[in-house]
Amino acid sequence: MNIDIELDTKGLNCPLPILKAKKALAGMGSGQVLRVISTDPGSSRDFQAFAKQTGNELLEQSTQGEAFVHVLRRR
Repeated sequence: MNIDIELDTKGLNCPLPILKAKKALAGMGSGQVLRVISTDPGSSRDFQAFAKQTGNELLEQSTQGEAFVHVLRRR
């Protein structure tokens, strides 16, 4: 998968990972892909809700060690 922007939000708690992702997505073109790395355990649920609310596509979610990785495609 081609990642256009990667955002490291490790150490930040809700709602900061979502707010930073929202800002990054606003500066991206349609179809571009954003990967967000978070350590907030609630971020999986938060990014699912965020994708539904904004219309951006949640392509993938995974756990890598203590990090939660979310991949979104800009609408």
